[in-house]
Amino acid sequence: MNSVLYDVPGPKAKRRNVVYTVAFLAVLGLVAYWVLSALADKNQLAAEKWSPFVTDSQVWTTYLIPGLIETLKAAALSILIALPLGAALGIGRLSDHRWVRVPVGAVVEFFRAIPVLLLMMFSSAVYAAYTPVSSDFRPLYAVVTGLVLYNASVIAEVVRAGVLSLPRGQGDAAVALGMRKGQTMLYVLLPQAVTVMLPALVSQLVVIVKDTALGGALLGFGELLSQNRQITANYGANTIAAFTVIALIYIALNALLTYLAARLEKRLRQGRKAAAVKDTAPIVNVEMGGASTGGL
Repeated sequence: MNSVLYDVPGPKAKRRNVVYTVAFLAVLGLVAYWVLSALADKNQLAAEKWSPFVTDSQVWTTYLIPGLIETLKAAALSILIALPLGAALGIGRLSDHRWVRVPVGAVVEFFRAIPVLLLMMFSSAVYAAYTPVSSDFRPLYAVVTGLVLYNASVIAEVVRAGVLSLPRGQGDAAVALGMRKGQTMLYVLLPQAVTVMLPALVSQLVVIVKDTALGGALLGFGELLSQNRQITANYGANTIAAFTVIALIYIALNALLTYLAARLEKRLRQGRKAAAVKDTAPIVNVEMGGASTGGL
């Protein structure tokens, strides 16, 4: 079967694809062998550097799990604040009123243009100079503030793009039914745009989880990645092993988040299909013990 964008490969193309695949796997194998050989030469594959993660539970209870909890805490707070704030900013950018649309657009573009690390550092300085927040909680506050300011601006653009991607007839039909602008946005456009926006939103949520590590690098926030320093200091310079285990935890965490989002997206799509089938089903009238069908 052929399409405009794709042609089914013929016999020669299939053989060529097999050759490319084998060549790529061979090169990948050679690179992996070179990396493992270099690690072995530096004694980074020695059992004593990896065994603490399997035999010593204190590595997990003292460093990794507390660090993971701090990462999840900062990410959860940032997501809970950034999602509604970003939705509000995105709706504001779609406003018919210039006095709403222009200031909101300026705020969104301003915070999108600033690196999230700079926002964290600036927030930490503000909390230190102008608030009574103690030094114990200041890194968490600064990390959450920086993540919220940056990601709410990005989410605002995702919301705006998702709503604008819908057919114009959706809004026109709602207006024809007598709905106000706010009702059209809340009950018609946003529910349909959610499934369009979900992949981009999930990508941004993954970014939020990973960007918590910036606070550990420069602000002393005790998140997951920052625990590498404590682990290597107490378990014999096993930096590669610690980074590998921490990376696997991040991969598992983000894979779980992506899986849950995919399940949610599937349920939303099924709900929309069921609603569409229900709306187009024939009307059944029951009269005198019998049934007759009719349509509008």
